[in-house]
Amino acid sequence: MLRVAGDEAVVERVDGRSLLDEIAREGAHRMLVAALETEVAAYLEAHREERDDEGHALVVRNGKGRTRRVTVGAGTIPVSAPRVNDRRTDAHGERRRFTSRILPPYMRRSPKVAEVLPVLYLRGLSTGEFREALAALLGEDAVGLSATNIARLTNEWETEYRTFQNRSLADRDYVYVWVDGVHFKVRLEDDRLCTLVMIGVRPDGTKELIAVDDGYRESAESWKTVLRDLKRRGLRPPVVAVGDGALGFWTAVRDVWPKTREQRDWVHKLGNVLDKLPRRLQPRVKAALHEVRGHPGAGPRRHCPVRR
Repeated sequence: MLRVAGDEAVVERVDGRSLLDEIAREGAHRMLVAALETEVAAYLEAHREERDDEGHALVVRNGKGRTRRVTVGAGTIPVSAPRVNDRRTDAHGERRRFTSRILPPYMRRSPKVAEVLPVLYLRGLSTGEFREALAALLGEDAVGLSATNIARLTNEWETEYRTFQNRSLADRDYVYVWVDGVHFKVRLEDDRLCTLVMIGVRPDGTKELIAVDDGYRESAESWKTVLRDLKRRGLRPPVVAVGDGALGFWTAVRDVWPKTREQRDWVHKLGNVLDKLPRRLQPRVKAALHEVRGHPGAGPRRHCPVRR
């Protein structure tokens, strides 16, 4: 149980799990059950007037299904979904069926749980370590997260990534592109690899992810490889490229996109300036620099580039 003593809250543990975890799981269970009941009630109400020749309702409740365990963000919870007996038929004589949009048949885990897996993968976990890591978050009985399922998901991510990397860019025009190298704390032996990322803005202001690729220390050759591949797939040079002071990218731009203008971004520029100042002066200088950035003469605030 949870008790409050003075200003301190003491959380007892139940079977190795904190009471807070148990509360979250119970709350998730109650909300899911309520949502499923509401969904079924709405379906029954929508077809309440439909009757057979003897006046009996064609759409009625039919008890509950077999209990299954579903893994959601709060953990793994048991659910017995309500069932519906729908005796109506379509134009081809086939029986109509009620299918829950909240909890479709055979679903064993929330899509949001699957979204966590690429993050763990990028953090350096092997497929064999996933269950151990997720068990601490979702409970020892987390379902749908076996090594086989993890391997299958990994293959799906790789397929999606290859499709993304090979798509045509001939129908795209970008005014601005932002670039940066993202470093992850993953086990990559002695090589200092990073992820090279490029985001573009189309003439209507829409932002799109253009490229995500591996690079070596944000080197010029790595960036040249990325830019040449984009050019091969039909990407036309943007008007302006915005990035930090990494010299490798600017060398690549001058080689592959010689007519593209270069601009340094405000985030890195602010950081570089503040790093040169005593800590006591940084808040005041930071406020002044933000004011400069917001001045009409400083360019669009939304894009926040500064001339290199």
